[in-house]
Amino acid sequence: MRALRTLAIAGLLASGLAQAAPIFNDDFDANGLGLNEVPAGWTVSGGTVDIIGSPGFYDLIPGSGRYIDLDGSTGSAGLLSTSFSLAAGTTYLAEFDLAGNFRNSNAESVTVNFGTASLTASLPIETGWTAYTLYFTPSASGSYSLSFQNAGGDNIGMLLDNVSIAAVPEPGTLAMLLAGLGMIGLIARRRGRA
Repeated sequence: MRALRTLAIAGLLASGLAQAAPIFNDDFDANGLGLNEVPAGWTVSGGTVDIIGSPGFYDLIPGSGRYIDLDGSTGSAGLLSTSFSLAAGTTYLAEFDLAGNFRNSNAESVTVNFGTASLTASLPIETGWTAYTLYFTPSASGSYSLSFQNAGGDNIGMLLDNVSIAAVPEPGTLAMLLAGLGMIGLIARRRGRA
């Protein structure tokens, strides 16, 4: 029984270490609601974004807390960005949820840049939260940004929520964790027989 307990604890430790190490998370719930607002920890340039959602402030996808309308209320969509200090050679994973605008018939599009990696997403009007990922491995250590730019300028943009960035563990680290877990299992099994 003791061997099983040791093996279970080692497995939990290894699985926790093998996952991506988070360096940033934002679900925007800690921000106040408002038009043409800048979320804490972010910058907005060249236009505006809105912080909308619960409770009852342009809450287009109820049950989602607070989130960002990427085309604020000034007729000019802002570039929403935040910066991080990243290490050379480490792969980082940006994850975020985007949704349609839920207000007009136009499909919106957003360009997302993470360091030198980019993607453009376009969603129909009533498409709910859709998860996206973007990987980036910097060639030099330094400050890099994650940014979201909605196309258009009609005061109705795609919606953004649940942004996170994590360092992805190297395959060698994962292999070492699994080998260590195997060794712990063998030791536990030997002790159980003795």
